Amino acid sequence: MSNGFRARHLAIVGLGLMGGSLALAMRAHAEHISGIDHDERARAYALKRGIVDCATDDLHAGVNRADVVILAAPVRVIIEMLQMRIGSYLRSNTLVIDIGSTKQDIVDAMASLPIGVNAVGGHPMTGKENGGIEESDESLYRSRPFVLCPSRRTTPAARLHALAFVETLGAAPIEMEAERHDQIVAGISHLPYLLSATLVATIANQAERDLAFWELAAGGFRDTSRLAASDVTMMGDILSTNTQAVATLLAQFRMQLAMLETMLIAGDDHRLGESLEPIRRARKEWARHYDNRR
Repeated sequence: MSNGFRARHLAIVGLGLMGGSLALAMRAHAEHISGIDHDERARAYALKRGIVDCATDDLHAGVNRADVVILAAPVRVIIEMLQMRIGSYLRSNTLVIDIGSTKQDIVDAMASLPIGVNAVGGHPMTGKENGGIEESDESLYRSRPFVLCPSRRTTPAARLHALAFVETLGAAPIEMEAERHDQIVAGISHLPYLLSATLVATIANQAERDLAFWELAAGGFRDTSRLAASDVTMMGDILSTNTQAVATLLAQFRMQLAMLETMLIAGDDHRLGESLEPIRRARKEWARHYDNRR
């Protein structure tokens, strides 16, 4: 873990699960932490629990003295802040890192920041089923991948500063271009959400005629449907800023599903088994090599 990161004044815009957890994790590495959020309840909770040193709903007051600013708001809010106002509030050499779930639109918007303000796109691959400041956890980022994407406002010094920040969180930094990031998360995050939502919609329709669909639902349905409970506004922001990549993968998914459906209807059990076996192996290999970070 890097010991090189230190913030004099760390400002976190957005006091939800992600922003609150980040504040807790950075407590020993920042002399002062300010939180900015429109939700009075979130601000009061963060102050009462010592998650931040001060809290305000005034963006200018919250960030104008900061040397590091973390944007932990919804994707479209981050884009609006970058394009419309926050740049005029920041001092030269301030480091801005966002933690939005899509990157290309945000990284493009970072070009609106004044020259002299440093900015790096970020996406920590972590979270919880339940959000809110009350769920804050200082270990949320520990040992999890944290993607960093360069912008036109990423200097060599800003890159190193962002890497040190991620390492201080205990996360594992992964650098890649924003376009590649969005294509990948479309498959491993955004597509699964839509599939989960479609599954729940299908069962809900069936349950209107027979409540036993709900009564008998157990582990398989629970695991597969979990993502359908995600916040709709948040997911709408994410999907609307990654439309093309998600649409491309939805088309590929439909082809895969159609092939399985054809074999099933044809009663071709042998071919169906041959098709499912490499899928089973791929899932088991992923779990064995990569799913050990929880």
